[in-house]
Amino acid sequence: MDPKNKKILIVEDDQFLREFYQELLSTEGFVVDVAADGEIANTKIHQGGFDLIMLDIMLPKKDGLQILRDYKTNPPAVENGPIVVLTNLGQDTIIKQAFDLGASGYIVKSALNPDQVLDEIHNYLKVNA
Repeated sequence: MDPKNKKILIVEDDQFLREFYQELLSTEGFVVDVAADGEIANTKIHQGGFDLIMLDIMLPKKDGLQILRDYKTNPPAVENGPIVVLTNLGQDTIIKQAFDLGASGYIVKSALNPDQVLDEIHNYLKVNA
């Protein structure tokens, strides 16, 4: 799969992680956009056109579950690809809620090295290719 022209939105309030994902994916050839809080993310998600959205749950201003709720009740005019939730270990009930609200999968932030993150992203994009 050619990553060029694949647009990914990274929604993560942790600056280190956000920059890590952005660098990792940009180096791989993806077009990357970022949002550091839930309000910015909500605006970008509703503009649509992303091939993949990586959505943190714990965010300032509006959390990931609220963003998923808004997305489900008010879908954008331009469709997005899968939404993958970024989470920490032990958030099983939150992950279940995210799936119920339409998330396609999740990535446990602390559990994956960069190669594994890329593998996961390629898998989600293949499903949507």
